[in-house]
Amino acid sequence: MQWRNTNDRFGLVTGSLHWLMALAVIGLTALGLWMTSLTYYSPYYTSAPFWHKSIGLVFAALLVLRLIWRAATPSPAHVASHQRWERRLAAGAQWLMYAAMLLIVISGYLISTAKGRGVSLFGWVEVPALISNLPDQAQRAGAVHYWLALGLLGVAGVHALGALKHHFIDKDNTLRRMLGMRLLNATENRK
Repeated sequence: MQWRNTNDRFGLVTGSLHWLMALAVIGLTALGLWMTSLTYYSPYYTSAPFWHKSIGLVFAALLVLRLIWRAATPSPAHVASHQRWERRLAAGAQWLMYAAMLLIVISGYLISTAKGRGVSLFGWVEVPALISNLPDQAQRAGAVHYWLALGLLGVAGVHALGALKHHFIDKDNTLRRMLGMRLLNATENRK
C-alpha cells in the first residue's frame, strides 16, 4: 500500500487516519456517556474526564492533520458503478462528519475552559483557556457537544452501512479501497 492516495485507492496515511479517528469517535463517545453517569464518590470521577479530555486533544490534532492531508492529497476517482445520488450522499455525509467533529472539539474545549482553567494533555502540557466565563458556557457547550456526538455516531453508522452495502450487495471496490485490499478488476466488479 502506498503512502499517498492514488487514482484508484486511498493511501496508507488516509486509511490510517480514517480508522484511527473512527475508533476514537466510538471510544470517546462511550467514555463521555459513561463518565457523565459517574457519581462524586466513584473512583473514576476525576480520572475519566482527564482521559476524555486528553484523548479529545489528540483527536483534535488528528482532525487538523486529516483536513490538511485531505487538502494536499487528491482523493481517488469515484467508483464507476456509483450512482450520482450515491456520490452526492457520500460527499454530504463526509463533510457533515467533518463539520460535526470540528464543532465537537470546539464545544469540548469550551466546556473544559468555562471556569478559566486550561486543558491538560496527559499531564504533559496544558492547552490554555482562551475563552472562558461566557454566560452558561459549560451548559450550552455541553448540550452542543452531547447532541453533535450522538448525531455524528448516527451519520457514521449510515456511512458504515453504505460501505457494507457496496461491499456485500454491489460487490464493488468501495470498502476495499479504504482497507488496502486487492481491488476487483472491471470484469469482476460487474458480477
